[in-house]
Amino acid sequence: MTETADRLAACYTGVVHDVMRAMGLKDFTLPAELRPILPEKRIAGPAFTIEGMTDASAAAHDTLLAWTGLLSKAPRGSIWVCQPNDRIVAHMGELSAETLKNKGVRGCIVDGYIRDVDFLLEIGFQAWSRGFTPRDIVSWWLPKATEVPITIGDVEIRSGDYMVADRDGAIRVPAAIVEAVIEKAEVAIGTENLVRKAILEGVDPQEAYLRYGKF
Repeated sequence: MTETADRLAACYTGVVHDVMRAMGLKDFTLPAELRPILPEKRIAGPAFTIEGMTDASAAAHDTLLAWTGLLSKAPRGSIWVCQPNDRIVAHMGELSAETLKNKGVRGCIVDGYIRDVDFLLEIGFQAWSRGFTPRDIVSWWLPKATEVPITIGDVEIRSGDYMVADRDGAIRVPAAIVEAVIEKAEVAIGTENLVRKAILEGVDPQEAYLRYGKF
């Protein structure tokens, strides 16, 4: 798992996208509104999926008990991928990020808001979100299920599917084809290096494209 994640992390999202498009796949790019707090830090790894729900009648103790239990379930080497079904409160913060980082979780992708961003930056915990708010989950939000299929935008993500995310965006790679995607991406990167070298040597861009079949 670690070797696969590291190899995928070495493949930027642009080339992974092009490979998957060429394979005939669709609906694998997460919404562009999801942005990272550490744009220079690429992450990749298997998804630990979370589906949530709001409950305005939930007791503070129950929401915090459920949240801490949720943190305990995240496996080492995974990426926390959450569909909170909420755009009001934050679904990641300092103590949670510290917990996950110490467990070996590679980062998080939340289709909603996060908070304590200065602290997350300080500890280097990569977090993708739609924005920030100081409001927390207490007496408002509960996890509904973990390791179930979730949908972010038009992308269905199953627990164990691989995520790769960088400054350009985030992509889901189905677990069943991740090795094939990585192999094709590594070849494509090699070809792009040849095209880049040709361009820098003054080769006409169309000639470079026709020579290598890529641009």
